[in-house]
Amino acid sequence: MLSIGTIVLTVEDIARAGDFWRSALGYVNRGEPSDDWLILDPPGKADWASPGASLALSVTGYPQHYPPRIHLDLYAEDQAAEVRRLRALGAREVDWHDYPEDADWIVLEDTEGNRFCVVDTGPYPGSPAR
Repeated sequence: MLSIGTIVLTVEDIARAGDFWRSALGYVNRGEPSDDWLILDPPGKADWASPGASLALSVTGYPQHYPPRIHLDLYAEDQAAEVRRLRALGAREVDWHDYPEDADWIVLEDTEGNRFCVVDTGPYPGSPAR
């Protein structure tokens, strides 16, 4: 059985991106970063089999592609507060006019232009309302 172990994001400034994602997710460096590679783990992750996907940052020298073919969905109980917090860390709202009326997500990008969504975690589909 496979599971997602690490999600890799392309960045230009590894220190800036590392600062953003450590603050955004509360993740910690797995080891010392190199000039072009950094892996961030959930706090307390002891080994490969421990729960929680890691986030790797890779300097490749290639520009970001728009629209990106993959992005992260970050779940938030208080979406508005998380969007404010992430913007204070350097995230930017993406000017995107294709939101449906019932959208439960907001599109942001990190300090390196990697897009992600902050999803309001209202009632889980198929479960009773909170």
